[in-house]
Amino acid sequence: MIAVYDRPSLWLRLRPVLAGFDAPLLLLVCALAALGMVTMYSVGYDHGTRFVDHGRNMLLAAALMFLVAQVPPQRLMALAVPIYTVGVALLVATALFGITKKGATRWLNLGVVIQPSELLKLAMPLMLAWWFQKREGQLRLLDFAIAGLLLLLPVALVAKQPDLGTAILVLAGGLYVIFFAGLSWRLIVPLVLGLGLAVAAIVISGDALCQPDVDWKVLRDYQKQRVCTLLDPTRDPLGKGFHIIQGMIAIGSGGLTGKGFMSGTQTHLEFIPERTTDFIFAAFSEEFGLLGVIGLMLGFAVLILRGLWIAAQAPTVFSRLLAGALSLSFFTYAFVNMGMVSGILPVVGVPLPFVSYGGTAMVTLGVALGMLMSIARSRGLMQR
Repeated sequence: MIAVYDRPSLWLRLRPVLAGFDAPLLLLVCALAALGMVTMYSVGYDHGTRFVDHGRNMLLAAALMFLVAQVPPQRLMALAVPIYTVGVALLVATALFGITKKGATRWLNLGVVIQPSELLKLAMPLMLAWWFQKREGQLRLLDFAIAGLLLLLPVALVAKQPDLGTAILVLAGGLYVIFFAGLSWRLIVPLVLGLGLAVAAIVISGDALCQPDVDWKVLRDYQKQRVCTLLDPTRDPLGKGFHIIQGMIAIGSGGLTGKGFMSGTQTHLEFIPERTTDFIFAAFSEEFGLLGVIGLMLGFAVLILRGLWIAAQAPTVFSRLLAGALSLSFFTYAFVNMGMVSGILPVVGVPLPFVSYGGTAMVTLGVALGMLMSIARSRGLMQR
């Protein structure tokens, strides 16, 4: 007698693969992605194929998120040092043999043109989480100093390209790991106070520092101009201050409820520069108003809190540090983008997650979400 077995349904075959995925995190990401698609349709409908390309980039990011989520945290930890080493080596190669565009040497031709600095947004928290996992239970001040050196090397290479926006994101990702690892408040408070005093000094003496004959040796001339424009955009309203002024006008003109979907005048009369990329938040604010902005901020806030909850529940030091740093990296993306568009931070070219157009940034976000899913998934599978 031959036994006959029923062929399992598609759901039964997919269930082991999908088991343990963090549903709240996935729903939050889908909601933000949907909001991003709606915004891109409005601001990019007369901008070539941006809407279609944005959707394709999101699908690619989703596929990468799914694939990376299958990689257990132990495997991610094993890959930390190789990824960091390759990333730093590519940054050195970029400095020596990179492609220069508009005065910046950020790209490297390896048969395919790549931007190695993007890799460090993920490699940096991976590497430092690996380092502190190895030093678990015996942390000394020297260990934090070594972590600082591991962080400052790639940050310096990225800043030298120059790419201040990416350098800030890489620096923030590393600092979050160091903070969560237990850096003493006796070191944190003086650093924060020093930074605050430096910013206050620049604001107070802005007029004197922004004179043409004053040389800021730490920053390049165009970076100096960005800071000076932030302090007073009306210095050059039709030139370097145009971006910030038009962004603030668009945000303010949205009012409480906005001008409506596809009805933003600043947006569609093309007063907002880079309206599908860095300044898409201004277009969003104009069309959806203060209520829309509050909803968007709440979405990011809940996403970050969910990520921090995953970090708190993670079973290992590596997983906790990595999840915490990745979660707060979303905060850095959103805060810096909204801040520079609103005129409270210099314009540094940081995209708004899931909303701004950009394939490379979307891929980075997809991989970061995949790592978070992997950490949440490993905990879920351990409890079964």
